[in-house]
This record gives sequence, structure tokens and C-alpha cells, in this order.
Amino acid sequence: MADDKKSEMEAILKRQRDAFTAARPEPMSARRDRIKRAIALLVDHGDDLARAMSADFGNRSHEASMITDITGTIGFGKYCFKHMDKWARPEKRGTRFPLGLLGAKAELRYEPKGVVGILSPWNFPVNLSIGPLMQILAAGNRAMIKPSEFTEKTSELTAELVAKYFAEEEVAVITGSPEVAAAFSSLPFDHLLFTGSTATGRKVMEAAARNLVPVTLELGGKSPVFLGRSANFEQAGERIAMGKMLNAGQICLAPDYMYVPEDKEQTAVDSVRQAAHNMYPTLLDNDDYTSVVTDRHFDRLQSMVADARDKGADVIEVNPANEDFSSTNARKMPLTILRNVSDDMMAMQEEIFGPVLPVKTYKNVDEAIDYVNRNDRPLGLYYFGSDAGEREHVLQRTISGGVTVNDVIMHVSMDDLPFGGVGPSGIGSYHGPEGFKEFSHARSVYTQPKADIAKLAGLKPPFGDTTRKTIAREMKKA
Repeated sequence: MADDKKSEMEAILKRQRDAFTAARPEPMSARRDRIKRAIALLVDHGDDLARAMSADFGNRSHEASMITDITGTIGFGKYCFKHMDKWARPEKRGTRFPLGLLGAKAELRYEPKGVVGILSPWNFPVNLSIGPLMQILAAGNRAMIKPSEFTEKTSELTAELVAKYFAEEEVAVITGSPEVAAAFSSLPFDHLLFTGSTATGRKVMEAAARNLVPVTLELGGKSPVFLGRSANFEQAGERIAMGKMLNAGQICLAPDYMYVPEDKEQTAVDSVRQAAHNMYPTLLDNDDYTSVVTDRHFDRLQSMVADARDKGADVIEVNPANEDFSSTNARKMPLTILRNVSDDMMAMQEEIFGPVLPVKTYKNVDEAIDYVNRNDRPLGLYYFGSDAGEREHVLQRTISGGVTVNDVIMHVSMDDLPFGGVGPSGIGSYHGPEGFKEFSHARSVYTQPKADIAKLAGLKPPFGDTTRKTIAREMKKA
């Protein structure tokens, strides 16, 4: 990467931070205006962005892009606009007795951090760049965005539109190669948000740590689906198939594998297969079904299936119209269900991020719980069933970023719930009031009363009887 690109990013960061500092204290009306402009950008150019995304993928459903990347992000912007004044209010906090009686005051102020960097991925290139931007702006920050080079047309259009709706000292988009992204992650931001793989997240965190930049990492992992014996298998199959085939499974929260009762395995597989048939009767010329984003990613998924087959898995290709996928370069891949999987298979070791669905079986649900607990904490966890006791048992005995009950993925679309992982699936969260706090500095402000508190409490030398009484009072057990 040319040094002038890094110098350009450093110059933008300096301009944004200087503008941020000069504008303080900035009124809430300025924040509201920026969110209005971000929403207007999507309302005015949503169709253009959806077309760009389809061009980048080879084919991506226009309607799906409008739902996931455009209208969903507009809705989140409106949510932030509605609640930001409440989020920004100082919170009164308690003081130690008897300081409050003497006039002491304590409060917590949520103040903007400054300039926030956004490293966004290719799978939902608008939602995962402009979405967090809404909350970053609501918190009063400036932002620099580095979108993925894999969705080049969408990234270039985003840069063009952001420059039209925002001054560079408010929001700027930096396009370029992975080397540009690496340099971006090493900039001395006031906060850095990264969405992507766990492996890359480690590198981003390492780069940010050199400048002690706090990070929010939205990563991934192998999100399990628990099917309880009480589940409605037909409904569960439809919802799992819908979540697994949306964006061709290229979703950090996609159901990664199913854990089903041993005697219900065939029923579960048939339910998913039938649902896939119903929603996608054809695949190759079906505009509703998205292509795999690059040849490299497509080849990785094909290798994953071949590895599973070689190691003894039963491979079920859900191809309703019996289409020939070998004679096309459309990078469309049918839903592929893997039965009889083992832990040494790639499909059970790596996040799949595509339309491949391994199936594991259990005699007792505790077997499934123990398996999940032996592995990295997943970003999402899904439970299907009407048995409230079993549901709570699964939730109380496992740890995950978030949970959807009787569906998959949907918790991320609840604007008022925080979205984030735990351990290898992420650090920190956004969405909800928690997201506003994530991109804010929680600044403690304590006001001391006029009385000589130190003397009254025996804290001021020379120490004497008052000091000893204070110590004795504090040493009592709870």
C-alpha cells in the first residue's frame, strides 16, 4: 500500500478530530440532522445500492437486499433518532452516606468519544456499515468507514453517496485493498468497530491495542440449533431453511449446525428439505437465491463438502429441479445437508458461512449442551420447542452472544436488544441503549459539598478517634 493512502487516512482522522473538538459542546440537533441525512441517503438511493450489491455477488435478491440492508437500516436509524435524547441524559448516581445529606452530588454523563472507525464486511455491506453509523452519530461522534474490497461496486457507491450527504470531517469512506484495511485498523481512533471473522478480529484487536484503542468486535462462530422433542418440526424446518438459505448462508448468525433427537433426525432433515423445495423450486435462474460472493469462497465450501464426504458423511444436496451446477460459473450452491458428521470434518471445525448444514443427534439434550460448552462460545444460539423447562435448561446451561427461540437470526433485528458475541464470537455490542453506551464515554462527575468532609470523617491527618470509629464502622460484615 502506498504511503500516501495512509497519510490520507491520517489527515482525515486529524480533520475529523479537530472538527469534533472545535464543535464541543455540540447540540443534540446536530446529531439528529446527521441521522436524518443518513436515513435520506438510504431512502433516496436504496435501489441503487441493492443493484450494486447484486452486481458484486453475481446475483443477490433485490428484495432481500432491500429488506436486510436498506429498510432494516432505515428502521434502526429511526429507532436511534427516537431514543437518542433519552439515552444522552445524565444519570443520577448515589453517594456514600451521609455525603448526600451534606449536599454531595454524583452523576454519570454519556459523552461522545470522538472519531470512531468502522471496518465493515462484504456479506451485508450496507447494513453493517451504515447501521452502526446511525448509533455512532447518535452518540455524537464522527466516523471513518472502511468497507470490504470484495463488494467493490457497493463500496465505491457508498463512498460516493456519503461524500454527497456528509462533509468529510463528519463521515468519510476509505476504499481499497486488505493492506488499506490493515493500515486503517492501526489508526489511533477513539473507538474501532470491526465485523468479520474471528481470525481477522484477532489481528484487528492486536493493531488497535498498539494505540490502546477500545474495540467492538462482531465476529462469528458455529451457532447451534437445538431441536427439542416438543418442537413443531415442520415449522422449525421452514424457519431453519429460510435462515440458512438467506444470502446463501453468508450470515454471521446463520444456523451453523442442527442438534436433533436421535429418533427425530429423519423428520428434521425432511422438514428442512421440503421447506427449501417450497421456497426455492429452482436455483440457477432464480433471482431470489443469492450467489456465493467469490470463487475462493465457493471453492472453500465445495472443499468442505468433499472433506465431509471423504470422511464418511452422508451428503444430501437439495436440488428441487435437478439442475446441473457443474456447467455454470454462477457460483450458486444448493443447500447441502450433511448427516453422520464427525468432529474431524472441516464442516464441524470452521464457521461454514454458506448453504451447508451439518446434522448431529442426541439421545438426551444434555449431550448437545455438553458439546456446545466444549467449544467456542457461539454468536447465536437457537432453540425450537414448546417445553419451557427444557428451553430454560438449555439457556441456563449454555453461553452465547444472543438467542432466538422458535426461529433463527431474528434477535439481531430487534433494535432494542444489544447485538454482540462473547469470547471468540465477539467483544462488546451495539443496538439498543447498550450500543449508545458502547460508542460513548461514561464520564463520572462528583461534586463535593462545602463541608470539610475529610475532617468530619477522620480522613485528614492527624488521625485520631474519629478515624478509628470510621474504620470500625466500615469493617462490619454485610
